[in-house]
Amino acid sequence: MTTPEVTVRPATADDLEAVAAIYAHYVHHSTVTFDLVPPTVDDWRRKHGEVTARGLPFLIADQGSEVVGFAYLAPWRAKPAYRHTAEDTIYLAPTATGRGTGAALLEALLALADSSGIRQTIAVITEDGEGSLVLHRRFGFTEAGRLEAVGYKHERWIGTILMQRPLPG
Repeated sequence: MTTPEVTVRPATADDLEAVAAIYAHYVHHSTVTFDLVPPTVDDWRRKHGEVTARGLPFLIADQGSEVVGFAYLAPWRAKPAYRHTAEDTIYLAPTATGRGTGAALLEALLALADSSGIRQTIAVITEDGEGSLVLHRRFGFTEAGRLEAVGYKHERWIGTILMQRPLPG
């Protein structure tokens, strides 16, 4: 899938250093993730291996030769009855926001989710993630619930919004 200047493709091991750098920015400078310490490149290698071993997509958005975003699906919960439900994760380089890159990643992710046997997709978005809320609503996600003050980061309590989208499968 391609948008102006952005190509979405499966992630490779060579991309994971860029993935780690993009995510580290949000760990250090925002509350859109509740991680307090950025995962290492080795942590991302493990995550990439786990995701792809389950037949789930882990995608990269390229602009030219630069990785400007990533997205993946991961199991929603470990119990076997949840095996057809996945949680999406999308992060963009700070310079890549507002250009359709998130939409390109989410569109590709949802298309691959359906072919991976996923029937429900969940998004867990912090209350500070307005851009992510707008993006998910645009793709048919609806609010499924709220959890108030469940995370503490940068000296304040933060809630999350759960969004859900069924897939046609």
